[in-house]
Amino acid sequence: MIPALAITTDAYQPDLAPLGGSLVGSALIALIPLLTVFVTLGWLRWKAHVAGLTAVAVAILVAVLVYRMPPGLAVLSATEGAVFGLFPIMWIVFTAIVLYQITVVSGRFEDLRATFHLISDDPRIQAIIIAFCFGGLLEALAGFGAPVAITGVMLMALGFSPLRAAAVVLLANTAPVAFGAIGTPIITAGALTKIPYTEIGAYVGHQTPFIAAFVPLLLVLMVDGRRGVRQTWPVAVVVGVAFAVAQWISATYISVELTDIIASLVGLAVAVVFLRFWQPVGKEAAHATLAVERERDLVLAVAGSVATATGKGGGPSGAKGAAAAYAVSAQELETRARGLTKGRIVMALFPYLIVIAVFSIAKLVAPVKAWLASTDLKIPWPGLDGNVLTATGAKNTSTVYTLPWLSGPGTSLLICSLITAVVYGVTMAAWGKELKETAYKMRFAFLTVSSVLALAYVMNLSGQTITVGTWIAGTGAAFAFFSPVLGWIGTAVTGSDTSANALFATLQQTAAKGAGLDPTLLVAANTSGGVVGKMISPQNLTIAATAVGLVGRESDIFRKVILWSVGLIIVMCLLVGLQSTVLAWMLPEFVK
Repeated sequence: MIPALAITTDAYQPDLAPLGGSLVGSALIALIPLLTVFVTLGWLRWKAHVAGLTAVAVAILVAVLVYRMPPGLAVLSATEGAVFGLFPIMWIVFTAIVLYQITVVSGRFEDLRATFHLISDDPRIQAIIIAFCFGGLLEALAGFGAPVAITGVMLMALGFSPLRAAAVVLLANTAPVAFGAIGTPIITAGALTKIPYTEIGAYVGHQTPFIAAFVPLLLVLMVDGRRGVRQTWPVAVVVGVAFAVAQWISATYISVELTDIIASLVGLAVAVVFLRFWQPVGKEAAHATLAVERERDLVLAVAGSVATATGKGGGPSGAKGAAAAYAVSAQELETRARGLTKGRIVMALFPYLIVIAVFSIAKLVAPVKAWLASTDLKIPWPGLDGNVLTATGAKNTSTVYTLPWLSGPGTSLLICSLITAVVYGVTMAAWGKELKETAYKMRFAFLTVSSVLALAYVMNLSGQTITVGTWIAGTGAAFAFFSPVLGWIGTAVTGSDTSANALFATLQQTAAKGAGLDPTLLVAANTSGGVVGKMISPQNLTIAATAVGLVGRESDIFRKVILWSVGLIIVMCLLVGLQSTVLAWMLPEFVK
């Protein structure tokens, strides 16, 4: 550990009401950086990294001109946040996507798709297995849009219409989001609020499972209407409940990082076993309905391609987009599925099994966990540490940056990708190529997340977040019912539950303290509210549209999912509000 600096006599201490002593006026000014994000991203539709950088600049101006924070400290706050956004947050996402890419270049991804076909060729069951179970696993490893892109392409290849495939994967990508990217949203909330992330994760584990239990049923309803629900509800209920229970247990007692991995594999295993003893009827009718939709939607996709080619569209599109790269006929898929051996199935699942093994050792074996944690570097941020106080006058510990170079989930995923490459026979040169190409493809994602975390750090250290939180706390106990909405809005605008937590976790904590509520509950509520906002975020809608060849028709997809998102956030608000009062008994007492 690098020794911390002593507090200087002229250290900056934020003023809760710097605008003439008016808390309301100061809070409205402090909201300007957040409004900048909402307006530039949601209304003006700027690129995410441009909107993020603009918001950072606005936050620095507010910090300097209104909160009288020294310009140097404001800029240094942004740099610490930006570095935190790169490592460990984007390091996790980057290495997870590299792991997935290794499965693609090795050809094992095709065996994985055939394995799903072998489990069931009923499109309604495939929606549950691929979009919910496998999508949950991808969310656990990568998140940030990867599950939507990959599973959307897979459903298209299995015969789903583009619009239906996009809507299904967006709805499925809800319950696992809170624990996505090896728990990154929760880890981020813990780092910013200084509440142990294991406690936040345990609380979230007592919220999101209530949504997860019903998502498979909702997927079947979306795919085949009430008829599909009547014909497939047993397996949908069993898988949903199994996933929810596994998520609850893992988040509370095992590991926040492994929660979605465990829940997804449990859900998949339960589906496989259940389908050996029971099969739904009506798959032919479901296939026929989807075939008609597919023809209609492909006409829209081709029209979008023509519009793009003539300069009237919004970007590359068409059915010959990402989906075409993975397209395969039903006969080819059936032939490959029948040719699978137990060994090939195990090899197809190998990357995800090795992730479970490595993370289990790193997180559950006490001596290993302790040794890895001992390698973390605590770095007092140069020029910042010791020069910033909290609103109460205490030393601000957020100015000490932790570099988990070996204990971080991203490093574990990198090791898993190396092991997978060796086992799959992928050369180190090919592995290095994927590393380089993935980094290039993600360059703007790196910039986006860094800018959002830079914004969060400037707002937090300058006092802007605390001002807004103190103002909101004036609503009292009623705030608990509305707290998930902040996470919902934040994720809808930024496209990331991690970014929503970076923006609002500290605000939720401050508001909770001011209103006499449990801070951990409201920070968790921010995370849980965000999971149902992701399906309507412009970024995720664009990712889904691009994957299925409907770029330029994001509004059509939006209309397919908006009511689901609104309905689910209302459910989450009621749950959190009740947990703050009459249902407080259901929260994990052991972490209070």
